[in-house]
Amino acid sequence: MQLVSVITPHFNNLNCLKETLESVARQTYTCYEHIVIDDCSSKLNDRELQSLVGSFPNTILIRLSVNSGAATARNAGIKQAKGRFIAFVDADDLWDPLKLEKQLEVMNSDNLDLCYSSYHVVSSKGKTLRLRQAPNQVSYHSLLKCNEIGCLTAIYDTQRLGKVFMPEIRKRQDLALWLKLVRLGAKSGGVSEPLAYYRIGDSSLSSNKCKVLPYQWAVYRKCERLNVIRSVYYFIFYAWNGLIHHY
Repeated sequence: MQLVSVITPHFNNLNCLKETLESVARQTYTCYEHIVIDDCSSKLNDRELQSLVGSFPNTILIRLSVNSGAATARNAGIKQAKGRFIAFVDADDLWDPLKLEKQLEVMNSDNLDLCYSSYHVVSSKGKTLRLRQAPNQVSYHSLLKCNEIGCLTAIYDTQRLGKVFMPEIRKRQDLALWLKLVRLGAKSGGVSEPLAYYRIGDSSLSSNKCKVLPYQWAVYRKCERLNVIRSVYYFIFYAWNGLIHHY
């Protein structure tokens, strides 16, 4: 069995983190290390966080001294990782027990460098809201139009691609990573079965989408260095796809 390094950024979210740790600990694929990167949470939670992480096997806690955002936290985890495979799950998301086993089987059988799956979108109380269906494959151009890969489902192979890090922007850093992997020649593939649960908060979805727009633009212009015309072209597709998915 090949070691999988599971990367989880955390910031002041102990109640949800416990459920995330439990969902990883229930994996039928047991050859993993779980790296939790605390992004400078409140000092009041230090002992509780240490105790919680310490109660789960194969779990490592890294603390950042300055709050730097999810990209920096995930990169700290990737740097520490010892596994051949890098997988991501945030501190408020959950995995199906068969998640790692099924995706690694597909990666091996289909000779994939990057694998992802469908996932359920659930409310903060656990009510299923909708299903995000994973495409069979993604391309550079399809990702520019719509982020078709849920970060909580993604796994990539460092043996074939090397350790690839996220651009250190506050949002949309996961999309920038998938674009980078595809540009490196990663062969991608999706698992149609939903294998994870993405939990959303109670705040307005339209408000959240508006907050993301400047970061989406930054991916086009700063990360991918697209010219203005191409950036506008893909930005229109992104906005339209966002409306379809959420409304």
